[in-house]
Formats: sequence, structure tokens, C-alpha cells
Amino acid sequence: QVKLAESGGALVQPGGSLRLSCAASGFGLTFSLYAMNWYRQAPGKERELVAGISGASFTTEYADSVKGRFTISRDNAKKMVYLQMNSLKPEDTAVYYCHAKNRNYVYWGQGTQVTVSS
Repeated sequence: QVKLAESGGALVQPGGSLRLSCAASGFGLTFSLYAMNWYRQAPGKERELVAGISGASFTTEYADSVKGRFTISRDNAKKMVYLQMNSLKPEDTAVYYCHAKNRNYVYWGQGTQVTVSS
């Protein structure tokens, strides 16, 4: 059974940093074939793509709002995906979701809450 489990969400002050982790299980040997993404959803807003990383070439993409502050990475051997978030702003407050996609399947984690507030 495929599962994505996020962790690392917390309350942090503006300007602070957090690292989110996503542990993938049930993918067998196919994890490297999945593009992995982080989405977020703030109260009253639509879910939006924050960052993505391809399976084999590790090509990355970022939303304009987080470029230069967030870094996505993955470890295919450990089946882990990370989101390093620096210089956090109150507008980064949201539930952050891990997302896996290949040509046939899409999977979502349950999310982890990030709150940026003084």
C-alpha cells in the first residue's frame, strides 16, 4: 500500500527556517520514477504547487513566491523528499502536502501544518 507521510511542520517566527520531510512507502523499486512535489493550502485558498523535483534527473521547479527561499530535494535510496524553507513569511502559513505522480498514478499525503507568526 502506497503511503506518503509528511513531518516537520511547526510554529515558527517570521524569518525562521523549517525542513519538511516526506517518507514514501509502498513504492517498491519504482519511487525514482515518480515526480515528487510539495503543495500547500492556506485557509480559504486553493491548493497550490510550491516546489517539484523530477524522478531521475532531479530537475526542480518552484513557485515564484518561494524562489530563493525554499529548496526541494530527494533521496531515492531512502525514499524521502525534503523541503527546506528559509526566510519564512506569515504568508507561508498553510498545510503542506507531499504529492507523488507518474504517468498513471497520483498520491497525496495527509499534510503537515506550518504556521509563521510572531
